[in-house]
Amino acid sequence: MSVIEIKVPDIGDFKDVAVIEIMVKPGDPIRLEQSLVTVESDKAAMEIPSSHAGVLKELKVKVGDKVNIGDLLAILEGAATVASLAPAAAPASPAALPTPELAAVALPPVAVAPASATPALPAHNPTALQLQLPHASPSVRKFARELGVPLHELKGRGLKGRITEADVQSFTRSVMSGAVQTAAAAAQSRSAGGNDGAGLGLLPWPVVDFAKFGPIERKDRSRIKKISAANLHRNWVMIPHVTNHDDADITDLEAFRVATNRENEKSGIKVTMLAFLIKACVAALKKFPDFNASIDGEQLVLKQYFHIGFAADTPNGLMVPVIRDVDQKGIFQISQEMGELAKKARDGKLSPAEMSGAGFTISSLGGIGGRYFTPIINAPEVAILGVCKSTMEPVWDGKAFQPRLMLPLSLSWDHRVIDGASAARFNVYLGQILGDFRRVLL
Repeated sequence: MSVIEIKVPDIGDFKDVAVIEIMVKPGDPIRLEQSLVTVESDKAAMEIPSSHAGVLKELKVKVGDKVNIGDLLAILEGAATVASLAPAAAPASPAALPTPELAAVALPPVAVAPASATPALPAHNPTALQLQLPHASPSVRKFARELGVPLHELKGRGLKGRITEADVQSFTRSVMSGAVQTAAAAAQSRSAGGNDGAGLGLLPWPVVDFAKFGPIERKDRSRIKKISAANLHRNWVMIPHVTNHDDADITDLEAFRVATNRENEKSGIKVTMLAFLIKACVAALKKFPDFNASIDGEQLVLKQYFHIGFAADTPNGLMVPVIRDVDQKGIFQISQEMGELAKKARDGKLSPAEMSGAGFTISSLGGIGGRYFTPIINAPEVAILGVCKSTMEPVWDGKAFQPRLMLPLSLSWDHRVIDGASAARFNVYLGQILGDFRRVLL
C-alpha cells in the first residue's frame, strides 16, 4: 500500500496564507482534484485540491494554520485502497446503510464484505479534537462559504450541536448589526487601531436602528467585496493620494482601432481601447520609472518588468487580473489575454497568482460613463490610472473649433514617491502617445 504526500501547490506570490476551512477528514476517500482545504490571502480565497486519489490517512493542517508553497498538507494511502472500496460485490442491504445522522461520515477503508459483516459506524462526535471541524452538513458548509461565515465560530443549535442554515443566517445578521464581531475582524480592528475610529482619535461610528424610520432590507456583502473593502480602506488611509485630471485626443487612434477590428473580424479577437491604453502606459512607465515602483521601508523598489493590472467589474465585486510582460506583447495578444482573464474573473475562477505582481493598474469606466473620478491606489503600487467614457468635443486648433474624440484621464499617485510635476508630465506624455500612437516606437 503506497503512501502519498500531498503538498501545497503554487498559489501565486503569497506567503503565510491562512487555512480558513477543512473540507475532509481522516478516513475519507479522496478523488483526484477534490478540494481538501480552503485558504485565504488578503485578496481572495481559494480551495486547494488533491494532486492524487486515495484515502486520507492524516491531515497535517487545521483551521487557522498558515501555509506556504511546498508545505505538507495531507498524507494519503494510495489509489489501491480506493479501488478496494468499490462495490464489486452485491449492494449492501438497507440495514447496513448509515442513518441520516451518519450520512456525512465516510466509511473506513476496508475490503468489501457481505452486508451482514459491515461494522457499525461510531456515532458522530462533534467535540472530537482530531477533526477540529464544526458539525454541519455539506450544504450548510457551502452556504457558509458563500457568505464568508467562519463555521468554527458558531455554536450549533441543531441535534447534537449540529450547525444549521438558520444558525448561519442568525450569525450573519448579528455581525451585520454590529452585535457580534468575527475573530478575523476583531484581529484586524486591533491591528488597525479599531474600526470605530478610536485609533485615529475619531468619534465612534454611529449605531442606528434604521427600521424605526421605515421599511428596510438587509443584504449580505459578498466575500470579495468584504476583502476588497478592507484593502481599499487601508490603502486610502495609509497612502497620501493626489489625483491629476486630463484629457487625451484619441480621434485618430479610435479610427485606427475600428479599422483594425473590421480588417480582422474573422480572427474572433476584438481590440478595445483599453488594450491600446495598456500598451501606452508601458511606454509612459519606461519614461517615468518612479510610477512602476513600490516603497520598501526606506528604499524604493524600481521594477524592471511591466505587469499591468486592470479592474474588472464582476457580479461578486471588483477584481484586478494582471497581464504580465506587456512590453513583450502586441495589441492582439493583450486583447486576447484581457478577454480571457475578464471572463475568469466574472466566473469566479481567477487564481491568486493571476491577481498578483502588478506594478501599475488601470481602472476603466469607459463602458459605463462619467467624466472624472479618483481611483484608489492598489498597494503596494504607487499609482493608478482611471479612464471614463470618451466624448466628442469641439477643440480649438488655432484657427477653428474641430470635433475631436476626447478621453478623460484620472491619475492618482502616492505623494511619498511622486511629486506634482512628475505626475503632470506623465499625464501629458500619455496623452501624446494616445494622440499619435507611433510614439510607442520611439
